[in-house]
Amino acid sequence: MTATYTVDVFSSLDGYGSYAPPGDWGGYWGKQGPELVARRASLYEGDVRMVFGATTFGQFVEMLASSPPDSGIEDPWVQRMRSKPTTVVSSTLQAPLDWPDATVASGDAVATVTRLKEESDVPLRSHGSLTLNRSLLAAGLVDEVQVTVFPVICGATGDDPVFAGAPDLDLELLETRTLDGRTQELVYRPTLRRWDGR
Repeated sequence: MTATYTVDVFSSLDGYGSYAPPGDWGGYWGKQGPELVARRASLYEGDVRMVFGATTFGQFVEMLASSPPDSGIEDPWVQRMRSKPTTVVSSTLQAPLDWPDATVASGDAVATVTRLKEESDVPLRSHGSLTLNRSLLAAGLVDEVQVTVFPVICGATGDDPVFAGAPDLDLELLETRTLDGRTQELVYRPTLRRWDGR
């Protein structure tokens, strides 16, 4: 039996993963609350292996090193995520990495994650890593897509469109929850949509 692979992303209502200056929303677009932070921490209570692309991994390392305490980066779930075994898919990074239990897997991302799914005894999870996960969605390797939708529209400052360049997918809704009365967490099972009659 292969390990499940979950893509976990944060998004504005209009589909952006972050914002660019002159936006000054703050962490979580300023919409974090106790239910959101507790829910995020619960996702990392059990065994899981993290999978990152080099860009997102580098952003996490930089943010953890330089962020002030009220940025949200120091939240317990981030520390739990950082404590998990981690694979960074990269052809440019080299060990050692500034992360407690991280290894670099060079080469093709699809081949790497295919191997991880076959060999891992624990579920695989990726937070962010949009480019990496678009390629894995296209290869049919993603078992669940978890989208946390924050109640904001970033029409003027939106950056990193979450699913731009992804394949067409049919989504089966598996779970939904409302956090802090305003933020939606949606979990889907994706199926590639093929336009050749299948």
